[in-house]
Amino acid sequence: MPEAPAPDVRAAELADALYAKDGTCRKLGISLHTARQGAATVGMRVTEEMTNGHGTGHGGFIFLLADAAFSFACNTHGPVTVAHSAQVTFLRPVAVGDELVAEAAERRRYGRSGIYDVIVRRADGEIVAEFRGQSQMLSGRPFTPDS
Repeated sequence: MPEAPAPDVRAAELADALYAKDGTCRKLGISLHTARQGAATVGMRVTEEMTNGHGTGHGGFIFLLADAAFSFACNTHGPVTVAHSAQVTFLRPVAVGDELVAEAAERRRYGRSGIYDVIVRRADGEIVAEFRGQSQMLSGRPFTPDS
């Protein structure tokens, strides 16, 4: 019998498969940098089309970046997992050309639920937003790279 992959290898495979099916991330230039069990890092460059009426990065795109990291992180365990709720706090404005990185980390899983924190930073390390998401596993819906 073949040996099962290490948990972090399997987690990365699941995240890669989910990313391959995520048209929104690919269309907006959100890239999956890393994934391991309960964690993921994604990145995005802020474009002119992502600005609001004040000329700064629209909060919806920052939320989307953080939500993507959250999604990849909470789906590294295998079962299909979706957002139950989420909240973001915007700390600094972002500008066109800023390279943003969102790092998601699992804080707690209990039953079919989980809590994840995401920090969004500029390339220089300055934190621009903090996000907390609550996840919910869907019963009977295992995620496989082929599903």
